[in-house]
Amino acid sequence: MDVDGGAASGARHGGRHGARIGPNAITRVADALGEQLGAARRAELFGCAGLDRYLLAPPAHMVDESEVTRLHQVLHQQLPPLQARGIGRDAGARTGAYLLQNRIPQPVQAVLRVLPPAAASRLLVRAIRRHAWTFSGSAALRVRAERPVRFTVSDCPLCRATRAAAPCCDYYAACFEQLFRALVHANARVTETACAAAGDDACRFEVHW
Repeated sequence: MDVDGGAASGARHGGRHGARIGPNAITRVADALGEQLGAARRAELFGCAGLDRYLLAPPAHMVDESEVTRLHQVLHQQLPPLQARGIGRDAGARTGAYLLQNRIPQPVQAVLRVLPPAAASRLLVRAIRRHAWTFSGSAALRVRAERPVRFTVSDCPLCRATRAAAPCCDYYAACFEQLFRALVHANARVTETACAAAGDDACRFEVHW
């Protein structure tokens, strides 16, 4: 099971230097911006992040972690908080849908859907741990596979150098939620309960169903 993109994921890439993240963290933001704000505003925001080249040639492979950080930082700097969070949530949901369509084999999905939710959750968490490096870069991801499932992302690349009044890593929350709703329980809900951007020591997410 290949989740776009466990414990210390940064070890695979040697920390921040050279850390890389899957391209969905950029391409799905572009899709969400284009649909919600239009092509002109999308181009302006990507230009602010120094990533306008990706609008001409979307990345097809892993990208530098710092590019993802810059793009998400620009969203929070240039857009009202609720709008920035909405873009992140939309992009995260699109990423989850992409993974279900292209990365998680259909036979595996079929097995997870017929298992009891607790068993399906344990298997999904195992896959997320194994591939965490593909979406968390140099951050450390820890998961407690209980109910509720708890994810902790330390030094989160989405909100690094960002300050916010409330948790704002909606991209991760929506992506996790999409996967859990499709593969574990239709009523699964993911909430970010703490966020480094809001002054907490790490970004924490809980999955309830």
